[in-house]
Formats: sequence, C-alpha cells, structure tokens
Amino acid sequence: MSILVVVIHVIVCVALIMIVLLQTGKGADMGAAFGGGSGQTLFGSTGASTFLSKATTVVAIMFMVTSLGLAYLSSHRTGNSIMTDIKAPIEQPVTSDKSDQPEATPSQPAEPVQTEGEPQG
Repeated sequence: MSILVVVIHVIVCVALIMIVLLQTGKGADMGAAFGGGSGQTLFGSTGASTFLSKATTVVAIMFMVTSLGLAYLSSHRTGNSIMTDIKAPIEQPVTSDKSDQPEATPSQPAEPVQTEGEPQG
C-alpha cells in the first residue's frame, strides 16, 4: 500500500514541477500593457484562469493528500524488527570489593628532627 502511495507521490511531484515551470510569470505580460494591444491592464485582472493554473491547483491538492497519506502510513507502521529475537543483556549489580582498594592509614604528624648541636627545649 505504501509503495503505491510513494509512486503516486513521485509522479505528482514531477507533474507539479513541470506545470509550474511551464507557466509564464506575471511580469511576462508587462510589456504588452504599454501599447502592445493587450486587453489587460498594468496591475488589473489576469482574465479567466487558464488550463495550467487549474492543473496546478489539482496537482497541488493531490500532492498534499499524498503527503498526508505518507505521513499517516509511516507513523502507523507495524513492522517486524530485527531486534525482537535478541534478548536484552542482564546487568550485573556493581559490588565494591575491598580487596582491590588500598587501605587508608591515618596520617601521623611528623616528629621534629633533633640535631646534636641544638639544645632541647
């Protein structure tokens, strides 16, 4: 089902690009307004909608519908995973082994060193 929607979506995308590129811009008729004999005014109405503008509307709607369809299908996908057959690893509890740690000895103050020539006091 999703492959069919993807194929339709790609065709609609290509059609939308082609239709938009085939249309003439609004500035293309600008020179005809200055004495070219055209019935259109400078910024006036564009006349009746052409076949290409109607086709653009239809293809744009199809593009939006297929985009929403693809988003729905991808969010509700229920496929098999390659990780379902693998069990989760068992974590071992961390225990503190006191034989690995050095024993702490309390620090003792250093005794003053006496030399022979000094009087004790």
